[in-house]
Amino acid sequence: MDKYMNVLWIYLGVMNCLLFILMGVDKLKALKGAWRIPEATLFTFALLGGALGGTLGMYSFHHKTLHKKFAVGFPAITVVQIVLLVLLISGK
Repeated sequence: MDKYMNVLWIYLGVMNCLLFILMGVDKLKALKGAWRIPEATLFTFALLGGALGGTLGMYSFHHKTLHKKFAVGFPAITVVQIVLLVLLISGK
């Protein structure tokens, strides 16, 4: 089980870092008027385990904080992912 947990922690770390970076890149692109990262892509990364990184990126870069689906969606997905992780760790 420890081996799988290590893989899970690495996976979650990578996903959260990626979405944090994507939020920063999308903010830069928005400021420059350049091609943007699709919202569906950002939410896909959030659903695949990167919601905490997305939430932190959203508030760190002040990006999409006024969009209700992000301001509510990313934190809500984060809570669900944390609860699932706690249940997995506790063995329930």
